[in-house]
Amino acid sequence: MSSDVVDSVDQTPNEPGPELSNRLGYLLKHAQQRLNELTAVALEPYNLNGRELGCLVVLDAMGPTSQQDAARRLGVDRTTMVALIDALEAKSVVVRRPFEEDRRRNVVEFTESGHELFLRALKASDEAERRFVSPLEDAAAEAFRHQLRAVIGVDDAR
Repeated sequence: MSSDVVDSVDQTPNEPGPELSNRLGYLLKHAQQRLNELTAVALEPYNLNGRELGCLVVLDAMGPTSQQDAARRLGVDRTTMVALIDALEAKSVVVRRPFEEDRRRNVVEFTESGHELFLRALKASDEAERRFVSPLEDAAAEAFRHQLRAVIGVDDAR
């Protein structure tokens, strides 16, 4: 291998060129990776991951609810929901109890300590999100959220 080839390899930049950094797929993938990294670090002290926190956010908003209703709100299948609830139940964050009107269905709700843990983890996750958008001014960060909701078809009136 000639020294010219080695020199050109050693000088390759560690960041993407415009051929990638102008591609939406690349940008979204790497933005998601960065947010996941920040969130994982923030949630580590609470022994939760981002998917579990998302489930808890839904349970907090809905109150005691059936696994099926929570799964529909989350947009996950039954098997995924069972695994999420199993993991959260094993961590004593939520409990299942039979639904009074139909004992074949389960209602999921927070344990007292689980809800307290959720609130602390949510605060840590919110801080991770603030760090993620910190390169943007406040108005730009809110516009970014608004634009992402528009792209994925979520009503912005919430």
